[in-house]
Amino acid sequence: GSGGFRKRKHDNFPHGQRRDEKENVNPSSALMTSFKSFQLELDTRHDKYERLVKLSRDITIESKRTIFLLHRFTSAPNGEEILNESEVKLDAVRRKIKQVAQELMGEDMYQFHRAISPGLQEYVEAVSFQYFIKTRSLISVEEINKQLIFTAEDREETTNMTSNSHNKQPHTWSLKVTPVDYLLGVADLTGELMRLCISSVGNGDIDTPFELSQFLRQIYDGFTFIGNTGPYEVSKKLYTLKQSLAKVENACYTLKVRGSEIPKHMLADVFSTKTELIDQEEGLS
Repeated sequence: GSGGFRKRKHDNFPHGQRRDEKENVNPSSALMTSFKSFQLELDTRHDKYERLVKLSRDITIESKRTIFLLHRFTSAPNGEEILNESEVKLDAVRRKIKQVAQELMGEDMYQFHRAISPGLQEYVEAVSFQYFIKTRSLISVEEINKQLIFTAEDREETTNMTSNSHNKQPHTWSLKVTPVDYLLGVADLTGELMRLCISSVGNGDIDTPFELSQFLRQIYDGFTFIGNTGPYEVSKKLYTLKQSLAKVENACYTLKVRGSEIPKHMLADVFSTKTELIDQEEGLS
C-alpha cells in the first residue's frame, strides 16, 4: 500500500542462509588471495602518500623560512652572512627532498605528484630567490635538478645499503622538478621580488627597483608566450604576476617623477599606499 517500504531483494533470503554463504567462503581461494594482495598494495600506497604529504609540508615550511631570511638581505649590514645562512637552510631542505627521492625509488613519481608538488614549488621559489640575489638572473630548471642528485654519504646509510645488497638498490637518488612545478615556483618568485623592491626603496636603494622592473617584464613576457596553452595553474598565476609587475613599475614611475621631492625614508610609505589603491581598483582587497 501507499507509504509502505519497498522490500529489498536480499530480504527474500533468510538471514541464516546468508550467514552460511559467508562461512562457506574459502579464505585460501585464488579470489580471496588476490583481494588480500590488492588490499596490502593499496594500504602500502596510501601510507607512502601520507608520508610524502608530511615531507612536502616540512619542505614548504623550511623554504618559507629561507625566503623570510633572504628578505633581510637588503637591510643586513653583512649580506654574505645572510646568504651563507640561507645556504645552510636550503641544504636542510634538500635533505628532506632526499627522503622524498628515497620514497619514490622504483615508483611512478606522477602517481604521487599531488602530494609533493606544493613543497617542490616552494623550494623552487626559495632557491630562485637566493639565486637572483646572488646573480641578478633566473636559475634554470636544469640547474635546480642538478642540486637534487643525492648519494649515500652517511656511514649508517652505507652499511644499510651493503647489508641489503640483495635488493640491488643504487647508492644514488635523484628527484626531478617538473616543468609545471618550476613555472609555478617562478610565478610565486615575482611576489617576493615585488616585496624586495619595496624594502629596497625603504633602505634608500634607488637602482634595485629599475633592475627588478626589467627582470619582471622579461618573466611576464615569457609567461604570455605560454598563455592559455599551458596548464590551468600556470595561466591562473599569470594574473598575480601581472599585479606584481604593475606594482614594481608604479614604484619606478614614482621614483622617476617624484623621487627628488619625496624624502627617501618616506618613499616606502608612498609605495605601500599606492599598492593598496591598486589592489582596491582590481578588487583584491
